[in-house]
Amino acid sequence: MLVQNAQSAIHPGFARHVGAHGSDTVPYVRLIAEDFSILSGADIADIAHFMCVLYGPHPGVIDHAATKTVDDAAREWLIEATDGFAAERAFLTKLTVAAGPISGVSVDDQSNTAVHGQRKALEMLSQSDRSGCAIGAAIALIADWHFIRNILERIALRVGVEARSSILPSIDKTSVLNSRLAETPALERALNFGAEQLLNQHRGLWQLLEARRNMRLSR
Repeated sequence: MLVQNAQSAIHPGFARHVGAHGSDTVPYVRLIAEDFSILSGADIADIAHFMCVLYGPHPGVIDHAATKTVDDAAREWLIEATDGFAAERAFLTKLTVAAGPISGVSVDDQSNTAVHGQRKALEMLSQSDRSGCAIGAAIALIADWHFIRNILERIALRVGVEARSSILPSIDKTSVLNSRLAETPALERALNFGAEQLLNQHRGLWQLLEARRNMRLSR
């Protein structure tokens, strides 16, 4: 199956939030997991393009979180995550170029505007002064990206781009960090809030991508 069940390695509280809000729960992602061949060239261009709109620019969620986090337990993870996501950013750019341009799906297509709005929301989230919120968003991004990358790797095969192995922190290492940081109920709530908000943005993006696909199919 395309999207692997990596939650077995995640600590229970972390698994609950990733499981409830992550990309793996979205019907469109599950449909792709069951049969990747359903995606047309236009669908693939959409996924690559809009993921790049969301995460192609630098600095991003993890970079902002690094400036907001002083906890020693998070420093090593943040360095690994920052370096790893820089490589993912380059991978996204290559996929977007190879997949080709997107096309509008209606005369008043506002998809780009909507995703730029999502990016703004993530920038605000990852620069929050609420202790734990920014790192919670970064942790959720890494956890969910392990699911998303499975799809991106299949896209890479389709468009002829080499998909080098990810150098992101593992899901297990990420969940351990989340548990270490949740020292108090207030910090745990902030971590969970940051995670939920980021994962909700991912769900919204997949729903937009599915809506664009359905509009093309209905023509």
